[in-house]
Amino acid sequence: MDCVGICGSDLKLYSMGRCGSEKLSKPIVMGHEGAGVVVQVGSQVTTLVAGDRVAIEPTQPCRSCTFCRSGRYNVCEQPRYCSTDGADGNLCTYYKHVADFCHKIPDNVTMEEGAATQPLAIAVHACSRAGIQLGSTLLIMGAGPVGLLCAITARAMGVAKILMTDMVASRIEIAKRLVADHTLLIKSEYNEEDIVKRVTETLGGPPDVTIDACGHETAQRVALMVTKTGGVVLVVGIGEGLVSVPLSSALLREVDIRGSYRLLNSYDTWIY
Repeated sequence: MDCVGICGSDLKLYSMGRCGSEKLSKPIVMGHEGAGVVVQVGSQVTTLVAGDRVAIEPTQPCRSCTFCRSGRYNVCEQPRYCSTDGADGNLCTYYKHVADFCHKIPDNVTMEEGAATQPLAIAVHACSRAGIQLGSTLLIMGAGPVGLLCAITARAMGVAKILMTDMVASRIEIAKRLVADHTLLIKSEYNEEDIVKRVTETLGGPPDVTIDACGHETAQRVALMVTKTGGVVLVVGIGEGLVSVPLSSALLREVDIRGSYRLLNSYDTWIY
């Protein structure tokens, strides 16, 4: 292994032993944002040779469950996803992984960038699930790494206008510098109606798509309130197991509520 990123989910697993639906029952090796150099391959591997630089797509799906057979290996019943219960991660010196989930890194991509392909692939899958379309308006709640990568991905997919929100001023400044057309620093005195009003005033109307990239209950409530009738709310942030949201009013406006879990067929698309 050459380079491994530290994800927010790693920090949650380390500090609390759980993250979202994942709960550890025994100690594990951390790390799932990895890149390294192949030192040895199995006798039947024909796609890789020793010396290849690879980005590791951190899953080893069963390939036989209903989901795998339908192409949705990201929701495999036994995914053996790196750094989860029963599957060690790659924050180590040597790591063994299935060959077809090791993606060759082009010469113009650094090892650090190769490792960062994993969170980018998360964003690519999220934007695909959200149905991002050319010319649409997008609200992203949460300007952390995943939120920023979702914004960058959405821009590449043709979004016309992006508004990003966060409660941390430094994150808002980074969002302004990198990709956001508009930003909103959420202050402690703002209630949910205040946020909805400020978002619609800034965008000139409700957003076509809202992505929750922070997992906070308040953000999810605002997302359901502010998204246009017939629009899409996509939740990629990992929140608590039980939240209170204005579900009925959103459903009566035919707001589609979608989840995005890990990643799916998004490494090769974006690493090259």
